[in-house]
Amino acid sequence: MDILDVRGLSCPLPVLKTQKALNKGIEELQVLGSGNTAKQNVSKFAKAKGYQVEITSEINDEWQLVVRKK
Repeated sequence: MDILDVRGLSCPLPVLKTQKALNKGIEELQVLGSGNTAKQNVSKFAKAKGYQVEITSEINDEWQLVVRKK
């Protein structure tokens, strides 16, 4: 599984970096991030593109989610 670290980045960078990674044809991507807005935006983007999104960890302001091809 590929890992993308977008912690500390302001929107729209987390979404743009997620899009760039998924455009490479990655089937499963773990995204590490911070901030509720970035989490919501990355999740919404991935779901809109037909991916399954699973939040695997949320500690304080940091989160991890897995984006999988359906």
